Amino acid sequence: MTTFQEARAFLLENRTDYVHAVARFRWPEHQPFNWALDWFDADLARDPQSRDRLALWIVEATGEEEKLTFAELSARSNQTANFLRGLGLRRGDALLLLLGNVVPLWETMLAAMKLGVVVIPASTLLTPDELQDRLDRGRVRAVVAAADQLAKFDGLASDGVLRIAVGAKRNGWIAHDGKEAAASTFAPDGVTQSSDPMLLYFTSGTTAKPKLVLHDHRSYPVGHLSTMYWIGLQPGDIHLNISSPGWAKHAWSCFFAPWNAGATVFVFNQPRFDAKNLLATLVRCRVTTLCAPPTVWRFLIQEKLADYKVALREVCGAGEPLNPEVIEQVQAAWGLTIRDGYGQTETTALAGNSPGQPIKPGSMGRPLPGFRVIVADADGNPAKEGEVTLPLGAARPAGLMCGYQIEGGRLSGTDGAIYRSGDVVFVDDDGYLTFVGRADDVFKSSDYRISPFELESILLEHDLVAEAAVVPSPDALRLAVPKAYALLVAGAEPSRDTALSIFRHVQARLAPFKRIRRLELVTELPKTISGKIRRVQLRRLEQEDDRASPLRGAEFREEEFPELKEGAAG
Repeated sequence: MTTFQEARAFLLENRTDYVHAVARFRWPEHQPFNWALDWFDADLARDPQSRDRLALWIVEATGEEEKLTFAELSARSNQTANFLRGLGLRRGDALLLLLGNVVPLWETMLAAMKLGVVVIPASTLLTPDELQDRLDRGRVRAVVAAADQLAKFDGLASDGVLRIAVGAKRNGWIAHDGKEAAASTFAPDGVTQSSDPMLLYFTSGTTAKPKLVLHDHRSYPVGHLSTMYWIGLQPGDIHLNISSPGWAKHAWSCFFAPWNAGATVFVFNQPRFDAKNLLATLVRCRVTTLCAPPTVWRFLIQEKLADYKVALREVCGAGEPLNPEVIEQVQAAWGLTIRDGYGQTETTALAGNSPGQPIKPGSMGRPLPGFRVIVADADGNPAKEGEVTLPLGAARPAGLMCGYQIEGGRLSGTDGAIYRSGDVVFVDDDGYLTFVGRADDVFKSSDYRISPFELESILLEHDLVAEAAVVPSPDALRLAVPKAYALLVAGAEPSRDTALSIFRHVQARLAPFKRIRRLELVTELPKTISGKIRRVQLRRLEQEDDRASPLRGAEFREEEFPELKEGAAG
């Protein structure tokens, strides 16, 4: 029987031997397993070689720092677990986590895992309506929220929900610092099965509301051994991943992957992104591994990278395809090649360019150890271009979700012979995958996954909008921004005032990263014979910047409306 520790050791030993790693790697079998207790506490926090190593290092833009060793963080998460249990939280309860990059985020994540409490990570950019949806559909028992988030809950229906405030004292909220009085040793109330639920992510999909992605104590903790392998993490590394809490990539590379390796999670908090300050911090703190979305890389190459004598060994990109120019400039300045990887909220890293392997421009690499990727056509047959699918049954990878949680707690999406990712790729003769697009029209903007259907549903709530289609529109920094083609109701004028009214409507209902940035008021939308909107045709209009098409109308951009400036950052 392969243990977690054995699987980890094998991947570390074969970090640059891709062929051998793929051929011989085996996932740990299903067995009782609690990553926070059986790995973080039992190994990292107790082993003399790692217990006094930094587990978490947070640097503020002001220069202030917080540092915690594995042993210290183990004790503090024990206090948090005892505190939460004292408030009545029990195994299977759901906890909504609404924090920025502050120490209590990591304490609470570990504490919840020790208790068997299911964590629902949430972005601090969410609106009250979006939070209400998570409270309702996530069946939330407790909320842990930052001081600047508390007001969002005023007026929300949350009877019976424990409200815990971090960094503030407010009526109706329990102060998080009450955990300081709790014991620093923890005794679990029972055995954790690897199949017990652990994380519930709300992610954009093809439905009007976000889908609920359920992970257990195996899929993300064990599954992220593949992410550790792709990034090339080693014990003692100082790893910086640039992503926001609440998103799966934060759990990927600010939690599981680095701590699977025994590396330090390094965080640099900036109220506003500053490339020069980030680069100076990389140098000063001797960061060894960096993973950043393409948006960040595009900012970085605008600086004189060669002037910054970094200690970096591994540099990675994820979320969107990287521009070859970006890769070339980083290579020229630092002698390092940015390695792309691929995965979803539903999975861990399932393909990537791992250390020491040949890289093909534009490719996101090959299937990682433990993942058998089948590129399949609509009928499920192998194809050169098709959807990324994963076999289920005996060949099911550990790093795949339990499924999409639907009404009554039932699961979907992983109940057939294969899991369909919805991502279309091309596979070459050497097994390298190149991303083509989303089968369901979901796209990325600044590394955030955007669901056109979700945005279209909001647009249709406006009295003057009869039909709408949302597509990505090319953008120099964000790669793409959401653009809406809107057909107005009879009698409505395609005027500036109409556009302003629609922008205001969207801004009030959507988090900043989801907002419509461009709006085109048109007289018709392209449709199939069956009446479905042909978004692919609108995508082509944007990609080709075709202004002569009869489908064109009056275009408006968010930045043209100074009236929207207040509250429009993001």
